[in-house]
Amino acid sequence: MGIGHVHLRVADLQRSLKFYCDVLGFELVQLMGRGAAFVSAGGYHHHIGLNTWESRGGSPPPAGTTGLYHFAIRYPDIASLGDALRRVEAAGIALEGAADHGVSLALYLRDPDQNGVELCWDRPEDEWPRAADGSIQMTTLPLDLETLRHPTNED
Repeated sequence: MGIGHVHLRVADLQRSLKFYCDVLGFELVQLMGRGAAFVSAGGYHHHIGLNTWESRGGSPPPAGTTGLYHFAIRYPDIASLGDALRRVEAAGIALEGAADHGVSLALYLRDPDQNGVELCWDRPEDEWPRAADGSIQMTTLPLDLETLRHPTNED
């Protein structure tokens, strides 16, 4: 089983396309008039759907209500995650957090509609921290952003 894509209601389609394509590096696969778009990485039909069908000009839900906490975008290697960090910073987008979870490195931010977005790179499974019984032992440790901006070839 797996998750194939996420579909988001957005207030401004062009603003969201600039964020997901220009900043995060997705490619526009299909534009459906002025109301929806589908973006992808690596030729998949779409990883993210964006629409304004019920939300054009709308505002984010208020804090303290139910809804999307965040979704994760997994980069194939640490260099790609570092490149994403540099693009996010160049676009003036603030990080809400950054963590080394043992199993992954993660950056947390908000898209233009205030949806939570996690940008992450998963360590190889044989490097995941485990307890004596074999269960995964995730952590939340500080992430060295300078090292992520300029990873070595060893990572």
